[in-house]
Amino acid sequence: MPLTIHSKTGVHKFTVEVAATPEQQERGLMFRTDVPPDRGMIFPYEPAQEVAFWMKNTLVPLDIIYIRPDGKIGRITKAEAMDLTPLPSGEPISAVLEIRSGRAAELGIKEGDTVRWSR
Repeated sequence: MPLTIHSKTGVHKFTVEVAATPEQQERGLMFRTDVPPDRGMIFPYEPAQEVAFWMKNTLVPLDIIYIRPDGKIGRITKAEAMDLTPLPSGEPISAVLEIRSGRAAELGIKEGDTVRWSR
């Protein structure tokens, strides 16, 4: 599914898998050995809620992007491979985007930028 992030540095396009079911959300990007730079996974939440992510069985480091109900990025955090430390959203969010670690900084994506994707 196409996803775009609108930032001061431009429009950044990704192709994402959707983790819609509880089983898909539990598995996420576990056991993958690579995440291409223009790929990722989106985890939708309806209704918006506070969540925490960790990296059990996730072999590659990721950027975790928490998206508010208005589509704005509320928080970006780096997650280390295999780390079981919970990374909380800190506020109710409507989606979480996982992309390759360091990609958000590389592209100049920041908190407050807007994420658009089809739900």
